[in-house]
Amino acid sequence: MTIAECFIFVKERTCSSAGDDIWRYEMRFLDQEISPIGMGCWPIGGPMFAGNETVGYANSDDVESVRTIHAALASGITLFDTAPAYGAGRAERLLARALKGRPDALIATKIGVAIDEESKQLLGNEEGPGTVGTAIEASLTRLGRDRIDLLLLHLNSLSVARAEAIFDEVERARIAGNVGAYGWSTDFSVNLSCVAERPGFAAVEHAMNVLLDAPRMQGIVDEYNLNALIRSPLAMGLLSGKYNAQSTMPDTDIRSTSNPRTNYFKDAAGNPEYLQRLDAVRDLLTTGRRSLVQGAVGWLWARGQTNIPIPGIRTVEQLEDIAEALSFGPLPASVMGEIETVIERSPAEAIDRAR
Repeated sequence: MTIAECFIFVKERTCSSAGDDIWRYEMRFLDQEISPIGMGCWPIGGPMFAGNETVGYANSDDVESVRTIHAALASGITLFDTAPAYGAGRAERLLARALKGRPDALIATKIGVAIDEESKQLLGNEEGPGTVGTAIEASLTRLGRDRIDLLLLHLNSLSVARAEAIFDEVERARIAGNVGAYGWSTDFSVNLSCVAERPGFAAVEHAMNVLLDAPRMQGIVDEYNLNALIRSPLAMGLLSGKYNAQSTMPDTDIRSTSNPRTNYFKDAAGNPEYLQRLDAVRDLLTTGRRSLVQGAVGWLWARGQTNIPIPGIRTVEQLEDIAEALSFGPLPASVMGEIETVIERSPAEAIDRAR
């Protein structure tokens, strides 16, 4: 089994009071058995800025964030996806506090974006290979660890040539023991295929959800036997069902901006185009007494055996709803087929672009 190889299987967990069997889904990831879902830590980072533009989430609270991380561990979720950019270092430091004494917890963090912790500013891209060592050391310090389990390049559309130079340095760090494995947070399948066979390359992180499929990327994931960490699995919260065309996001929230990755929201409210797609599949996602969120996660598991959704989670309440998806598992094949008959997908969405 290679470092990137994993599989999902069904394991009996307990028996319900009603006498029904309850099942739990697990998988192999980085030579460790985990629940096939991770906690995305962008929301707990709170405010951060690129110049005057807000690129963080509103309403984060450090005490609640630590409680949420602990609730994730209690539910069997042991993978945490973060980045220096999330709150300009704040999310990494919160993980260090909450995961102290839990070496079994896996952390995926990233390189490629310079930060200033005091001003909470993202200072720009770090594309030179000479920045890799310093960036790794800074993350290790913030995380309070001596090794990063999975290190991802956080530059979505970087050229392959520039990425290769960075990965050469990351490979040296892996050999030195500072990095367990590495990958790329990118939505460009051709670029991924050019680096997927590197010896320590284990995973890609890309955007996908039931409202926005990524068939080309999933094809490369299958071809090269990679793990796929799925960002935006809940369409930045739209798939929670809590937002509509009349909802108004606060101006301190990235979903109120015109950032391209916020297409799920338009003019600080739910985008009518995506809300229409959601309405078309709502009943199918909630099959088998699932919540909408649990159905959205189940769609991703059914879509690919190596998919690991990493929804952004800010509160214990959100965590508990998402974690319960583990007791349902993937959506049935019949439901997956029905979804494709009722949802309208644009051919243009299959084209690679940064999301």
